[in-house]
This record gives sequence, structure tokens and C-alpha cells, in this order.
Amino acid sequence: MKHPKSDDPNDETEAGLSIETLLGYGSEGSSEVGDSFRIGDLAREFGVSLRTLRFYEDRGLLQPERQGTTRIYSRRDRMRLRLVLTAKLLGFSLTEAKQIIDVYHQPNGARKQLEVALQRMADQKVVLQDQRQEIDRSLEAMEVALDVVSERLQKMLDEK
Repeated sequence: MKHPKSDDPNDETEAGLSIETLLGYGSEGSSEVGDSFRIGDLAREFGVSLRTLRFYEDRGLLQPERQGTTRIYSRRDRMRLRLVLTAKLLGFSLTEAKQIIDVYHQPNGARKQLEVALQRMADQKVVLQDQRQEIDRSLEAMEVALDVVSERLQKMLDEK
């Protein structure tokens, strides 16, 4: 059962922020944060590459304004980036992240988004638990295979 963490072919190891930080848990919010951000600002804040931000823009996850060749991201883009990175950390694909994020723009969007997210997270937890069981079985089989192959090789070496 394969469930890709990311659709991003340029995906780098970007899980630099904890889930608590991404969810804003235990923080007082972002009162000191401005209303607009350059690409480098967001890249540094969230520990992602410029290439990743441009990729998210191409996928429709972020929609910065352009001032010449400069991308100017809004608070909305910043929040969407936070949600995308949270979804990735939870094992969702970018397509799934976008679906959850876009619920916000429906009637009663904030409440509905939380309801959808809660259900999707519960479903995703089951997927991850299934994957863990498969990985555990594969690791057990790997141990047996390593022992058997090692023994066979040792017998061949001993016979010479």
C-alpha cells in the first residue's frame, strides 16, 4: 500500500519545523509578522527551498503577486504554506493538501475545513498504521533473508 508523502519531484528533506510549530500550538500567533513576504523570507522561516516555493506556486497552492520579477507573498500565502507543510508532515500528498485547504473558501469554510481535516487525518492515520505494519513485515523478512544469504555465502567460502 503506497501513499506518497509528496507529489513534488524536487522534494528535499524539509521537515525542519515540528508539527507543534506548524500548527501554531503553544504560540501567541503571528502578531509580529508583516503583511507581505519575499520568497526568501518564507524559505528561511519554513526551512524550504526557493525551488519548492516556486513548485507550490506552479501547483496552485500559493499565489504570490508579482512586482516585476519579485514574488510578493501575502499572509494568506504564508498560512497556506504552513498548511501544506503540515499536510506533508502528516503524510498527505500535495493534491490532498490542496483539497483540504480549498474547503476554507466554501460556505462555513473554517468549520467545514476543520471537519474535513479531522476526517482525512483519521483516515490517514489508518493508512500510516497499515504502512508501518508492511514495513515491519518487510524488515522481519529482510532479517531472515540476510541470515540465509549470509549463511550460504559463508558455507561457500568455507568449502574452498
